[in-house]
Amino acid sequence: MTRLKALAAVAIVSTLLVASACGGDSGGPAAKDGEVTLRFSWWGSDARTKLTQSAIDAFQKEHPNIKIKGEYGEWAGYWDKLATTVAANDAPDVIQMDEKYLREYADRGALLDLKKAGDLKTDKFQPDTLGAGEFDGGLYGLNAGINSFAVLANPALFKAAGVALPNDTTWTWDDYNRIAAELTTKLNGKGWGTGVIGANEAGLNLWARQNGESLWTPDGNVGVSAGQTAKFFEYVLKLRDSKAIPSAETITQDMTASLDQTSLATGKVAMSFGWSNQLNAFSKASGQELKLLRIPSATGQAAKNGSYYKGSMFWSVSSRSKHREAAAQFVNFLANNPAAGSILLAERGVPPNTEIRAAVTSKLQPADAASAKFIEDIGKELGEPSPAPPVGGGQVEKIIQRYTTEVLFGRLAPDKAAQQFLDEVNGELK
Repeated sequence: MTRLKALAAVAIVSTLLVASACGGDSGGPAAKDGEVTLRFSWWGSDARTKLTQSAIDAFQKEHPNIKIKGEYGEWAGYWDKLATTVAANDAPDVIQMDEKYLREYADRGALLDLKKAGDLKTDKFQPDTLGAGEFDGGLYGLNAGINSFAVLANPALFKAAGVALPNDTTWTWDDYNRIAAELTTKLNGKGWGTGVIGANEAGLNLWARQNGESLWTPDGNVGVSAGQTAKFFEYVLKLRDSKAIPSAETITQDMTASLDQTSLATGKVAMSFGWSNQLNAFSKASGQELKLLRIPSATGQAAKNGSYYKGSMFWSVSSRSKHREAAAQFVNFLANNPAAGSILLAERGVPPNTEIRAAVTSKLQPADAASAKFIEDIGKELGEPSPAPPVGGGQVEKIIQRYTTEVLFGRLAPDKAAQQFLDEVNGELK
């Protein structure tokens, strides 16, 4: 099924939900229902699946009347399958949800407002981490892990080039370009300074936030102007022209490469952009101890670099689950139970429950411990969570990659690319 067909399938969810609103199970307590079975879907690697199954086993020991049936797969096919099952009124009870599609499903009535979900506790969560899954007065996704957009640096390549690691609390975008260009020069054909910033819409969002705008508005519209988008693409060109980044061909290949085949993972760039919870995966793939650095800013002030705590992914409950209270008990276990925390550790990001985080920190692998420390260190510098993407906003990453490529190959000027990018994104929202 194509993505277009999948979205069309999701579009009929509202009709199905309204038609069935008068019937169905009210989702009463599992203990009164006898044995119940919950379907639980997630995407991820084999390692994530093994840890998740261990957490399921631990939950079932505590709740022998609730059986969990796991449904998992790769990211690529996950969303088409979910759209199809939701449209057929056969959604999993508990859903691992991504920020890109959270509002898309919630706006169509497919997700339960977790504020009304029985035993679910959030009092130990950092307050500013709940906002990532909250909009229109409801909580439709409970943060499963915290991360933040960051620069991932390879200290070994800095050392090989004879370039000092920067002070990331004061560096600007001009500093970033200068340092990356110097790295390319001193690596002498053995690598480049950095990957490109325009391979992910998060880069544009932080650029916008640094300049008083935002990629999305709270009411679900595009919030970044054509002017700031053009300046963003102009910076992409500046990186190209200073030879801070690889060729346009290499950048294009990187955008679709698996993590272990990217330029950062294969040791071809000294810096790149990504999410803080990816530090462990990139460190393992590269065989190097990578380091997280703050995003540069326009002013050299870390507190004004636009960063925020993002939900790495979310726990959501289907609004049509026949066992909503049991589903809430399971989500509560995943988020707040020490046994689950000791199993899952930081696999889905730094735990947002501060007590669980404190309990598992000593058990984390070095890269995950470094991610947790980074999350703690930047806490006082962060702004409000970025609004969740509106319906249709999940396509923006592919769109910005395409226009970044057009700019790098010289086929579109930054101002033309900016306007066409915004026109296409607005078209997706309609």
